[in-house]
Amino acid sequence: MSLPKLHVAVLMGGWSSERPVSLMSGEGVAKALEERGHKVTRIDMGRDVAQRLAEAAPDVVFNALHGSPGEDGSVQGMMDLMGLTYTHSGMVTSVIAIDKELTKQALVPHGIPMPGGRIVTSEEIFERDPLARPYVLKPVNEGSSVGVAIVTAEGNYGNPISRDAKGPWQEFDKLLAEPFIRGRELTTAVMGGADGPRALMVTELKPKSGFYDFDAKYTEGMTEHICPAEIPDEITKACLDLALRAHQLLGCKGCSRTDFRWDDERGVEGLFVLETNTQPGMTPLSLVPEQAKHLGMSYGELVEAIIAEALADKQAADKRGAQ
Repeated sequence: MSLPKLHVAVLMGGWSSERPVSLMSGEGVAKALEERGHKVTRIDMGRDVAQRLAEAAPDVVFNALHGSPGEDGSVQGMMDLMGLTYTHSGMVTSVIAIDKELTKQALVPHGIPMPGGRIVTSEEIFERDPLARPYVLKPVNEGSSVGVAIVTAEGNYGNPISRDAKGPWQEFDKLLAEPFIRGRELTTAVMGGADGPRALMVTELKPKSGFYDFDAKYTEGMTEHICPAEIPDEITKACLDLALRAHQLLGCKGCSRTDFRWDDERGVEGLFVLETNTQPGMTPLSLVPEQAKHLGMSYGELVEAIIAEALADKQAADKRGAQ
């Protein structure tokens, strides 16, 4: 759909661990919209966010928040109650997708391959390893690889893990323990549209050191992006298919990004979905704008396309409600 000139509130910031990334995403979106002639109200989310949104009375809200409460269904539920049109996924999808265990429950029964593992308490890991080493510990509902630790036999966390060792067990009472999957980091973006969602392409991520953690994601020069990924056609096809299916099964809107680990010694059998991010970053280093650019879509066009789907969904919902 062709966009008229709109008043867009760009919701960014907040108080999650991903606040700095959200501010970068939001500012990029705001500038792109202004360059395309739209009126923009920037809102750095505080506890008065409902009042500020009501005062702004925008045509649509671009949700550029990352992490809780902007990506976990809380803000989505608030905006639903306020009758606001907003980008990206709705409340139910957001609640499920931010929780790695709920995501597994939603996807694995439909044939989406994901690592095994289980929820453990921090107290438990101080007594014994929950899985055979090497394994991964991560918060259940954080994004951007916040708080991820890889526990190896040669690591310096201790055996069992020491209470004094720096790691996610010092910040979170419950963690997800998963087997470590050797191999390569891949990611695929999916975009919605009038003709339905489509998977864009596959990017391989090669950190210069360590693994693809928060710093590697958002510090320029720390990770090499190979776009499109130099991988066998069957792996590309599998990534595109799995990302699209995850997007659809979870009920994602706007754009999503599904992250994979691929054990390249096992072919397609070595490909595993790690998570689906319902509000991917829109920073200069972010993966969704990079994939869209490779397919001929500018950053501004990407932003407008995300907004167009939100407006189309609202029109469709209003039409159903009137019947």
